[in-house]
Amino acid sequence: MAMTHAWHDIVHDFQDEMHDLVTINKADAVRQAYLALWSTFVAVPLLFGIDRFAGVTNADWDAFVAGWVNDIVPGGTGAVVALFGVIELALAVAVVALPRIGGDLLALWLVLLSINMLSISGYAWIGVGTLALALCSVAMARMSRTYHHHEG
Repeated sequence: MAMTHAWHDIVHDFQDEMHDLVTINKADAVRQAYLALWSTFVAVPLLFGIDRFAGVTNADWDAFVAGWVNDIVPGGTGAVVALFGVIELALAVAVVALPRIGGDLLALWLVLLSINMLSISGYAWIGVGTLALALCSVAMARMSRTYHHHEG
């Protein structure tokens, strides 16, 4: 029974967020900023997670895996890319359902991805950009305390 109520709250919150996105020009400026960050941090890990399997935007995700990461995860670079994709899909769901917790988890993941990218020659610029996204994810998580309807 508690699970049914929790699911209802998640669906209701998602509907509220989507309604506010559609009518974003009627929301106050801070709510607009929160909605922009929230929708970005749902869409980006979802799209990148899917693309790790589909290879539409990047046919060679293997190049984005540092050698030391490949050594840690068993199964080769393909397994690492698949694991990254699964993690990113789960994080997109977490941000939809529980933006405060999901945003913090996403920020942690982005910091780890940044460390990975900073250790690949020629990819430091992506690592720095990923760190910036991590900070924005933390900001979204903090804003969700006020602007997300049920989660506190």
